[in-house]
Amino acid sequence: MTALSILDLANVPEGSTPADALRNTLDLAQHAERWGYRRFWLAEHHNMVGIASAATSVVIGYVAAGTRTIRVGAGGIMLPNHAPLVIAEQFGTLETLYPGRIDLGLGRAPGTDQLTLRALRRSPASAEAFAEAFPQDVLELQALLGPLQPNQRVQAVPGTGSRVPIWILGSSLFGAQLAAALGLPYAFASHFAPGALMQALAAYREHFRPSEQLERPYVMVGANVIAADTDAEARRLFTSIQQAFTNLVRGQPGKLPPPVDDMEGRWSAVEQAHASQMLSCAFVGSAGTVRRELGAFMERTGADEVIVTGALHDHAARLRSFEILAGIDFS
Repeated sequence: MTALSILDLANVPEGSTPADALRNTLDLAQHAERWGYRRFWLAEHHNMVGIASAATSVVIGYVAAGTRTIRVGAGGIMLPNHAPLVIAEQFGTLETLYPGRIDLGLGRAPGTDQLTLRALRRSPASAEAFAEAFPQDVLELQALLGPLQPNQRVQAVPGTGSRVPIWILGSSLFGAQLAAALGLPYAFASHFAPGALMQALAAYREHFRPSEQLERPYVMVGANVIAADTDAEARRLFTSIQQAFTNLVRGQPGKLPPPVDDMEGRWSAVEQAHASQMLSCAFVGSAGTVRRELGAFMERTGADEVIVTGALHDHAARLRSFEILAGIDFS
């Protein structure tokens, strides 16, 4: 049976603050634990007023401290923004505090704009140069989280020997091929970039090499799910996400808008086409509708796990959406 997990960006709705968003993140994680979700992941984004999870490892610690059993992790840490040693120390510390519950998903995108990229790195090197170094940085991070080697002069404390599980995240063949070559689990970002989904999964499975961490391929796919008591109410709630993606298309990201009755007049034909393509792995409706459509997606991808995001303006509606999803029998 396909496992279900949650990806939360600590979205900041219009009329709310980052403090509100972070409190709601913890509340959702506590509910998710009771409802039986496998993982609760957070993602690194910078200079975005609508996302409060920029200090991702700090928020992971906050969520892990407020829960007991659910796995908590990064989906992901944008490794080119950081020295591998720093990430090894951060996640080694998390694993020391919350043993057996921490995941480390790694991406090679910056998760921000070019100006903020320079502020993060304080380096004249290009984004392309940092991205090209990603495979070597992953190997370095693996080594820092692995057992201490003879004559090893630099170690992560805590971190060395912690063996925090590493995942490769991606939306292209590059990540699929790297995950396969290193024998790591692979998470595809189909919740916002679904174009190469099936091609990437096929490449990952075909070229996978077993490793100490993983004997056989393990695939996680992302999906937007908005569930409500009726199809009509779910479609109305979904307009918050449609507006947010339209703002992204315009290059004007902001706080999460409240839902509207319909999107008529709120996006151009070009914006609608672009946003709808990005959201083509969105499953919106009542329990029956979500069961049918998300179930078909699970079957089509053969995913071992689906990580679900669902940014809603109203926290109670968001909780209800994830509660409905948790109660669906996909067998």
